[in-house]
Amino acid sequence: MSGDHRQFSTVLGKEQNGVIQPILTDLYQITMAYAYWKSGKMNDVAVFDLYFRRNPFKGEFTVFAGLEECVKFIQNFKFTESDIKYLKSVMPTSVEEEFFEYLKELNTKTVTLFAIEEGTVVFPKIPLLTVKGPLPVVQLMETPLLNLVNYASLVATNGMRFRIAAGSESILLEFGLRRAQGPDGALSASRYCYLGGFDGTSNVLAGKLYGIPVRGTHAHAFITSFSGLSELHNRQLVRKGTEEMVDFIPLCQKWLKQLAPVLGFLDDQVSKSELAAFIAYATAFPDGFLALIDTYDVVRTGLPSFCTVAMALHECGYQPRGIRLDSGDLAYLSNLVRQSFEKVARSFNVPWFSSLTIVASNDINEDTIHSLNQQGHSINSFGIGTHLVTCQKQPALGGVYKLVEVNGKPRIKLSEDVEKVTIPGRKIAYRLFGHDGNALVDLMLKPDDEPPKSNERVLCRHPFIESKRAYVCPAKIERLHKVFIENGEVKQPLPTLTELRSKALCSLKSLRIDHRRALNPTPYKVSVSSNLYSFMHDLWLDNAPIGELS
Repeated sequence: MSGDHRQFSTVLGKEQNGVIQPILTDLYQITMAYAYWKSGKMNDVAVFDLYFRRNPFKGEFTVFAGLEECVKFIQNFKFTESDIKYLKSVMPTSVEEEFFEYLKELNTKTVTLFAIEEGTVVFPKIPLLTVKGPLPVVQLMETPLLNLVNYASLVATNGMRFRIAAGSESILLEFGLRRAQGPDGALSASRYCYLGGFDGTSNVLAGKLYGIPVRGTHAHAFITSFSGLSELHNRQLVRKGTEEMVDFIPLCQKWLKQLAPVLGFLDDQVSKSELAAFIAYATAFPDGFLALIDTYDVVRTGLPSFCTVAMALHECGYQPRGIRLDSGDLAYLSNLVRQSFEKVARSFNVPWFSSLTIVASNDINEDTIHSLNQQGHSINSFGIGTHLVTCQKQPALGGVYKLVEVNGKPRIKLSEDVEKVTIPGRKIAYRLFGHDGNALVDLMLKPDDEPPKSNERVLCRHPFIESKRAYVCPAKIERLHKVFIENGEVKQPLPTLTELRSKALCSLKSLRIDHRRALNPTPYKVSVSSNLYSFMHDLWLDNAPIGELS
């Protein structure tokens, strides 16, 4: 990369994506760093909060993702010789050589990272990350950290919303590689959709890199590449558990005739090219036969061909997996397919046939699944692509990175839009739970505030609206912010992707159903302590200019 063969160390045994580096930033971060340096502010200690202002997709929760990559980025933060050479070529000639020497020597030994654990369900205004360190250094981290958190959290949340819509029993597969925003977007989508509750991906590289289960069968092109049974050069299939070779084509022809009266189709109308393709695929993958049945006509040829080959496989000792529908009326067709499976199960005493998998794809979005649920369907697996990985419902999370303290003194950003007013100073957040185990409220405190205690009443205030306040007597308390990096060392374990997926699903269950629902969800309460409220509003008044009328 850039001719310097950039090498990254590992963090707790986990390698960093080579694209993620300090120079993956906006130019204004470099120009600000120079201005800080020129002003002698290199050793000022700053605190920045990374958070978002609104939950995505008109929902009331977000799944925090991307922390592991943030930790690795901070640990490996270093400008290389080629980075410095390039920056010299794009910065104004007035920039002093000593600044580039300063950049070359920068490190993160004095940076502290506070964060909420990845996979946690989170809410607006609560800092996901708080970064403390030398002002120019932590300023330079703004763009990469936002890049690492924004999309990861957005797509993980999108995945979780699909999971809620589909229910816990359905299998969700991410099929978005070909539609994603470039290779890295595709890999990130596969990784964080899995964190958000998906069961697998079609992305083979993501499977290799992240250990995600990979799934996939065949496309319509495989079906249309065959023109008839005469093209099948491999007619033999080994009977499972034996060495006996079975001539598979006559066996399929026998089952075609036996199934015709049961399912009510005409065997001479079944596409022999489609039947040939199914036979070819079944002999290649007898233990994993799942067929795409809508290439020509689901009812007249696709479904009969599948059942024919499936029963022939059964006679040879194998059990097929099911079918995929990629077009048409998914509710109607899935119910028709399920009814046909049940007929075959009853007629030939093969009870497992009635529960074969029905996968649906075809540009499915969250609303499609809710609509299918209302109509009634027999689908037990969904392949989701475009709407999942591109987050078509909302293209960006909108996370921000705001300065809240310099040299121990709080900083506040004011705005006529109250939503954009920052909460000054470093903060620690706690999640308060009720006696039913559900989360009640997230409470932010100043670091010197006394932490809330179980079964003791605490006043929780809305950050901006004086009249919105409530006493809470929590049954359980969870501290959200933990130290992840201090003195150059990682202080917390970095869980596996599977562990993060389990954590996300568990964290979601702690929310009431009305916070999770798709339509008009109840807003979750985010509050501040009485002390932080007074501190913040006093600072607000101190920094707001007083108008004068004349």
